[in-house]
Amino acid sequence: MDNNLNITYITIDAYVELDKYRFVYFVIMFTAYILIICSNSTIVCLIVIHKNLHEPMYIFIAALLLNSVLFSTTVYPKILTDVLSEKQIMSYSACLFQFYVNYSLAASEFFLLTAMSYDRYVSICKPLQYPTIMTKTNICILLVAAWILPAGQLAVPVGLSADVELCEFSFKGTVCNSAVLKLQCDKAAVTAYGVLILVNDVVLPVLFILFTYTRILIICYHSSGEVRRKAAQTCLPHLMVLFNYFFLVIYDVITVRLETDFPKTARLVMTLQLVVYNPLFNPIIYGLKMKEICKHLKKLFFQGKTN
Repeated sequence: MDNNLNITYITIDAYVELDKYRFVYFVIMFTAYILIICSNSTIVCLIVIHKNLHEPMYIFIAALLLNSVLFSTTVYPKILTDVLSEKQIMSYSACLFQFYVNYSLAASEFFLLTAMSYDRYVSICKPLQYPTIMTKTNICILLVAAWILPAGQLAVPVGLSADVELCEFSFKGTVCNSAVLKLQCDKAAVTAYGVLILVNDVVLPVLFILFTYTRILIICYHSSGEVRRKAAQTCLPHLMVLFNYFFLVIYDVITVRLETDFPKTARLVMTLQLVVYNPLFNPIIYGLKMKEICKHLKKLFFQGKTN
């Protein structure tokens, strides 16, 4: 506690043998950050530039990749600063802010995936109504809701936690997640509200996505091979991203619940996967599996060789 400024600091106790592997950590994380920014931004720029990609499906993909860039930007600068610092500390208010932004963006990812599944459902199951349902206005509403709803819900626990008394000052994580709320002396109210947020922002969107893709599978089963091919080409990448992200969120929930029992090295490895693997996984999947995006990527990177 800084009595003069009334700032409470917490210690980041996450890294294994940091003094020995300090520059290894830095090189790995800096390289990952550059790759994440470049890969996601490249596909977003392609979608913005090329008019044939100005369709709802690609707009939602661009929003999803932009979400990964924003998430990485809130995480990596702090990690890079920590691994180069002698002391890994962070003010409690800054940690709460990082928690708020990270979880808002994480929840937004589920809402964006929900919007994408709805888009595919309308496209495949109600093709004649697609132009009237997926209008520009409705797309904007879905995008705004995907970012505003999680941010509004998470503002409540963050507001409740801003001025509470802390009983612990050591945080066992590289990124401020819900474990930061466990530092509080009285955490019952925030924990109860956290369960509600988990249901609203993760469980319900995943159930809706599973429902829409079940309907798509039923329609495809009774349709022609061309319809099944189109469905597989556009829906498979979304499902891969969904399952990948869902399991990472489950890991986050489990490690928070088993905070004292989870080995430090295993926690570090899994956390690094969370901040490295998922933001890199999305552009790779959409860049390789989405035919139109892949075509523009080939033109971008290989046009010099073909000329």
